Amino acid sequence: MSEIFPDVATDAGAVGFVLANLPPKAAPVLWVQDHLSRKETGAPYLPGIGTKRPIIQVDASRAIDVLWAMEEGLRCQSLTTVIGEVWGDPQALDFTATKRLAMRAEAAEVPCWLVRRAASPDLSAARDRWRVVSLPSAPHPYDPQAPGNPRWQVELFRSRNRPPGTWVATYDRAADHLNLAAPVRDGAVAARDGKAGQRAAG
Repeated sequence: MSEIFPDVATDAGAVGFVLANLPPKAAPVLWVQDHLSRKETGAPYLPGIGTKRPIIQVDASRAIDVLWAMEEGLRCQSLTTVIGEVWGDPQALDFTATKRLAMRAEAAEVPCWLVRRAASPDLSAARDRWRVVSLPSAPHPYDPQAPGNPRWQVELFRSRNRPPGTWVATYDRAADHLNLAAPVRDGAVAARDGKAGQRAAG
């Protein structure tokens, strides 16, 4: 189970990073949003997501309903991933709730992502915790005026299994592969800067 915190609450980059981490399976994705997340950022635009996996959308009124739906989804091993979006710091989203999600995800071996919008990174049982900032897309190989592959600056600020760090993540659509590269010292982003790393695991 991983948590992801967008630098700007309404930034779609966090969802893009999650989608770039989907396992290479054709099984469905369960996507659950609470009312405020859906109101402020909109429902997932399925034609623009760029995945052929079926997506099961669930609209929940409260954070506690999101957590319940995610837990129930994690009982189903035929899903590719379970994604939840929760706005703010609701009382229901405490350490116990995140621990239940983490244990269910590990028992089912189904990746679970919780997108925390307008939230503070307080106590959590999430195995990995990320901060994500959208960056300009990579240059297009054939048209300099067209957007290329999407990029983000990602920070793994807490993890149970890996050392923390900061990278520039680039998603190669054609290869369905996520590359992590060390950020450039002066803050500029170039297409081939840094050393490519391995795909981030969900």
